[in-house]
Amino acid sequence: MYAIIETGGKQYRVQEGEKIRVEKLVAEAGAEVVFDKVLLVSKDGDVKVGSPAVEGAVVTGVVEKQGRGKKIIVYTYKAKKNERKKNGHRQAFTQVLISSIKA
Repeated sequence: MYAIIETGGKQYRVQEGEKIRVEKLVAEAGAEVVFDKVLLVSKDGDVKVGSPAVEGAVVTGVVEKQGRGKKIIVYTYKAKKNERKKNGHRQAFTQVLISSIKA
């Protein structure tokens, strides 16, 4: 059984027992989170597709940790103008363990 959920403007394919990294959620480690925007649910070949979301479908998970991703370097310059700018960025994430899918 799997589902496709939307959170943080992105879509994720999830299964029970799977760990996913989503955009930062406001929740402490150990807290339960509920994803109610479920776009698709598949169980034993029976597929339910929502328009836009499946009615009554809920995916629950437990927040494992909050963190920040690997640092990336953002470097911009303008040729022949001696103009350079170097910035770094670390994207915040929340790691969630999917505990159940109900449809």
